[in-house]
Amino acid sequence: MGSAQPKQYLPLAGQPLIWHGLRTLCEVARISRVFVVLSPQDDDWARHDWSALGPRLQPLFCGGATRADSVLNGLRAVANQVHAADWILVHDAARPCLTVAQVDELIDTVCQASPADGGLLALPVADTLKRAEAGGHGEGARIAETVPRAGLWQAQTPQMFRHGDLLRALLACQQRSENIVTDEASAMEALGFRPRLVMADPGNLKVTYPADQRLAEWILQQRGAIK
Repeated sequence: MGSAQPKQYLPLAGQPLIWHGLRTLCEVARISRVFVVLSPQDDDWARHDWSALGPRLQPLFCGGATRADSVLNGLRAVANQVHAADWILVHDAARPCLTVAQVDELIDTVCQASPADGGLLALPVADTLKRAEAGGHGEGARIAETVPRAGLWQAQTPQMFRHGDLLRALLACQQRSENIVTDEASAMEALGFRPRLVMADPGNLKVTYPADQRLAEWILQQRGAIK
């Protein structure tokens, strides 16, 4: 039996899901190259036409078992094309509704206010948060406590850091036995950096469930990004 289609290639408005985020990144004038980290066993990339996105797109077939592994492998793969002080924006393929304006805001804010620490798109948590009892997963889990949401933010992508700093942070975390890296910012935090939170757009949603695909397509239609 064949394996399920990878999420990034699921159809969304006539294109693979990943196409939409890549299009946005390729439209940002200040981004000189868009690297796409893919699995070495990826057979789907070549089945699609990416020519409309322009010449800055460069696939890298060096993905790893986890997000952190993939980002680390990508940073290593491009080390001969960038400088340690160059900015790297890491974006999740599952966020197809990113806009050029959001990327520009991230770049402007980080470069002006946090050139040493980097930053990421994020949203303040609006909902009441409940922690489930130990082992409680899925429907029917019981509440252990209500978690105060004051000061809590929901991390999004892109996340923006200097190549040398992020490479060093991920290498340091790789050497730790505990799994502390859930995103690039957490790796930077572990090394003592204090990334800046840049206000994001709720429309920059992550496609996780089937209903998210329909919502993402609606968002793209409302923006006029698709017909």
